[in-house]
Amino acid sequence: MGLEPMKIVILDPTERKRLIKRRRETGADRFDEVWDGVYVMSPIGDNLHQYLSGKLVSALDQSFGATESIKVFPAVNISDREEKWKRNFRCPDVAIFSARNPAKDRGNHWLGGPDFAVEILSPHDRSRRKLQFYAKVGVRELLLIDRDPWCLEPYRLRGAALEPAGKTDLAVPSTLSSTVLPLTFRLLPSEPRPLIELARADTGQHWTV
Repeated sequence: MGLEPMKIVILDPTERKRLIKRRRETGADRFDEVWDGVYVMSPIGDNLHQYLSGKLVSALDQSFGATESIKVFPAVNISDREEKWKRNFRCPDVAIFSARNPAKDRGNHWLGGPDFAVEILSPHDRSRRKLQFYAKVGVRELLLIDRDPWCLEPYRLRGAALEPAGKTDLAVPSTLSSTVLPLTFRLLPSEPRPLIELARADTGQHWTV
């Protein structure tokens, strides 16, 4: 059994600033977020998390890299605020913005959500708790990749909420189709872990991660 996540409240503002500064200097803050003024320190994902994230970005970039109207980002800052954006932002593992997306590139962050985002779940992470925020900033589709057990869960923006739009795992395999991008996703049996297949529905090209 793993240890339960620990909550730490730092009341000393000097100590709080020192800790955050040190995380920024060492790069440990890469996945840190701020949820309505609450600083959430997230550990860097395990090796497989990092591998999957990198491979997904590479595959998506190969798929859309020649298309100037689509931009693929790894771990980008997403906020709902024009001013003081660092008081409320999230960092999806992968984010894709189309030229028609109304979100604004503010240099350090995006004001508004991507057309398509990916979150890779890790033990004790809070990816599922980000759904309300992602809906608020206008994320049109979100793909959750769960590794315990392995499954792919897409969510689509309907009204003011991101709602489940299917699920696929090895027990009930199926192909998931994006309504935002010309992409399909599915899990392929393999050892020591399943593979994730991405395919272009319009060209037939495919990649395995």
